[in-house]
Amino acid sequence: MSGGRFWPGRYTDRHGVEAVFFESDGRDLIRTTIRGVRFEGDSMDDLGALGGEPPEAPFSFFDGALCSCLLEWEVPVSVTVEGQGVRAAVLDCSLRLGDPAGPGRGLNAETLTTTLRLDGREYRGAEGDDDFEDALNEIQRQLPSGVRLQACVSCAWSDYHPLGHGLMSGLACFRTAKDIYRLVEGKRGPDNIFDAWDSRTEFVQETWLCGEFEHRTATHTGYRGPFPSRRWW
Repeated sequence: MSGGRFWPGRYTDRHGVEAVFFESDGRDLIRTTIRGVRFEGDSMDDLGALGGEPPEAPFSFFDGALCSCLLEWEVPVSVTVEGQGVRAAVLDCSLRLGDPAGPGRGLNAETLTTTLRLDGREYRGAEGDDDFEDALNEIQRQLPSGVRLQACVSCAWSDYHPLGHGLMSGLACFRTAKDIYRLVEGKRGPDNIFDAWDSRTEFVQETWLCGEFEHRTATHTGYRGPFPSRRWW
């Protein structure tokens, strides 16, 4: 995997705990090895065993993906601090995947927890966040004035599809189609996200970062709006 990054982490289930590394390409591929078995998926809630056959080591699966377990990992991220430039921070993540609820009913629980650690302080996502978009928006709201997350989720050239997205990795990047995306004003009208969608460069993870990054501002909010998003309650 060229240009991949490694996130130190831990896997826990009823059979025990194991330190692991998650390898990510920042787009739609995550790999790890647990108890000697290689897993791969496009999201942390969709890690399946390579080869498609049930491994001999003890695991629980639903629809081919790991479940009944806790995944924990650390992601290095950057923030910009007004007057100080770019600073390093760490995003602690955990995802609890519950048990199968029955045929066609998914899992009985899927709980994401995120905490940004910066300068000895912690900024937590809200309890019950469904995905990384919600979690990182909430963390940004808590950061001190002048401190801004520097990642794909807060970039001027990224957006989501109006029909929704999953836990992570569903963020469309428009860095090679800036002139087209700059015109987007919503999902209806002459300059809508649907007309621009096929011009996207690729899909990326919310915590990724490239050299084309520009902070999302209130002057151009595309379809999904500013970052952090406005509260509606």
